[in-house]
Amino acid sequence: MDIRQSPETPSPFSLKAISLGTLLSLGIALGAPYGNMVIRGSTMALDFSTAGAIFLFFLLTGGVNLLFARIHPALPLRRDELLVVYIMMIAASAIPTMGLSEYLLPIITAPYYFATPENEWASLILPHIPAWMAPQNPEAVKWFYEGAPRHRAIPWQAWARPLCYWSALVAALYAVMISSMVILRRQWAENERLLYPIVQVPLDMVRETEDGSLLRPFFKSPIMWVGFLVPVVAGSIKGLHAYYNFIPDADLVTYLPLFRNNLNMQFRLSFPMVGFSYLINLDIAFGLWFFNVLGACLKGLMRMTGISSTENLGYYGAGHEPILGHQGMGAMVVLVLFGLWTARGHLKEVFGSAFAKTGSVDDSREIMSYRAAVFAFLGGLSVLCIWLHASGLPLWAALAATLLIVFVFIGVTRIVVEGGVAEATGPLVAVPALVSAVGSTALGPAGMVGVAFTYVWAGDIRTFVMASCAHSLKLGEQLGDRLRPLLWVIVLAIAVSLVGSVWMILNLAYEYGGINLHPWFFGSGAHNPFRYATIFLNAPTTPHWGGWLHTGIGAGIMALLMLARQRLLWWPLHPLGYPIGAIWAMNQIWFSIFLAWLIKLVVLTYGGPRLYRATRPFFLGLIVGQFFVAGLWLCIDFFTGMTDNEVFWM
Repeated sequence: MDIRQSPETPSPFSLKAISLGTLLSLGIALGAPYGNMVIRGSTMALDFSTAGAIFLFFLLTGGVNLLFARIHPALPLRRDELLVVYIMMIAASAIPTMGLSEYLLPIITAPYYFATPENEWASLILPHIPAWMAPQNPEAVKWFYEGAPRHRAIPWQAWARPLCYWSALVAALYAVMISSMVILRRQWAENERLLYPIVQVPLDMVRETEDGSLLRPFFKSPIMWVGFLVPVVAGSIKGLHAYYNFIPDADLVTYLPLFRNNLNMQFRLSFPMVGFSYLINLDIAFGLWFFNVLGACLKGLMRMTGISSTENLGYYGAGHEPILGHQGMGAMVVLVLFGLWTARGHLKEVFGSAFAKTGSVDDSREIMSYRAAVFAFLGGLSVLCIWLHASGLPLWAALAATLLIVFVFIGVTRIVVEGGVAEATGPLVAVPALVSAVGSTALGPAGMVGVAFTYVWAGDIRTFVMASCAHSLKLGEQLGDRLRPLLWVIVLAIAVSLVGSVWMILNLAYEYGGINLHPWFFGSGAHNPFRYATIFLNAPTTPHWGGWLHTGIGAGIMALLMLARQRLLWWPLHPLGYPIGAIWAMNQIWFSIFLAWLIKLVVLTYGGPRLYRATRPFFLGLIVGQFFVAGLWLCIDFFTGMTDNEVFWM
């Protein structure tokens, strides 16, 4: 329910709300890299669930805000102010780890540090890297991975130039992400009424009581606390096992070999995914797990019968299964195109308002005018295209790569906000899909090196600002009519997170040595993009027509699924799960989605909406409980010095 502000209504963008939001955003920016690089415990800012934000918000709404009230009546934050704080935290959560920072710094230095006579990077990769893209001081690069000598400061001079150039790309990227969500917000939230399951947790935490008590109904629900205790107990057993071997480990994953041992079907229990999936429609949940199981069966049959493709599509999404990866990519493109076609009336009004002399559409409840959003979107796309061209891609390829990358971002965001899929990636990395389509010969050696650097911001995308912005705009509906300050609040959180996380990663790397911190971000995750490029530099390719064929098959199947969904009322399969059905992340969470679907089906069949509403707090408790216990053990491990105590992964 929207809150309409009267002139006398206090603004949600108060100094205390913005100050606290900035402080907590900085805490996420500094704490997330420290937590997964030094403590190496449960990750709190790695995916769309924004675990660290929920953990801190739980403490704020359930404890700290009550303490504020005891200290002084003016200190506690109102509901709308609390939501402003949360919006800042989820914006900040999208940057410190996989969203940008922990890929940016290692990837731009990896070709220099990992170059050996065997991999020939010195002759194949390094000559095609523009000097402005990476630090050129060999000593600075070596210390970044191995640690600086004692009493030697961070060589900021070596980093200043490349970080300035990368900042230009990041600013353009985030302008595109924010403006595109402004353009699509009304279509998604009001016209199509998408569910945004992930934001239901903070909204429930701040739901007000009739008597105006600061202790919200969420925290008074015994059913919520029962659900909360389930992951807390399981996580505490796992946490204690790291300290005391005689305590048995709580293993939440098992495997079932199928298709003559050609496939290990994974059954992993993820409490948050059970919780989020309980909040979505049954048909969406069914489609999500069904298409993953179907994809797994197809993988098993193909391996058993020897049907395969030797094409190299990289290391992410469904790249290890090129046939299914191409089909997923075709389906993703159709998902976005169909969504844009459905929104054509709204988009016509938006772009008409942008280019008309006087705006014809009411955009007063958006965080920026439609005119500003359209020009920020087009300007950001232009800068991205120019930047990619400067990095080595031909101009036509830079334009194609930019559009394909944005398509994947929008498609994944749509899946997250409609399906509550907190663990997701695209079916393929966008630019390698382009390499498959046109061949590496068309891009040339410099273009393939430029492709490798796109992995910084468009590779293993398990979280990004566009999804956080979509959720922020949904929460912004609760803040009243005067929303223009929300744009600058989000920008402030992004800036704080970007600067804070880069500063923290550089400090940790030069103190401990990157190769001693995280084996993925400073190891495989850093040099995989250049391994990929090297393959094509040694053996250039022409267009892969089999890829085109399977992309077309995936697009055709997705179009039929969407038409059936639109025209046939009895059609049981929601197409949302098809584009991501074969990705590795869905292999991890399909069972949790299946459990939520099955439980909800039974509840609605035998108890109806009343029983569903009664059980809903239990599943919200599952979500909050896991993130609370993960954050709790990170704090415990910080004070005790324990490392590698990963209570939960997903």
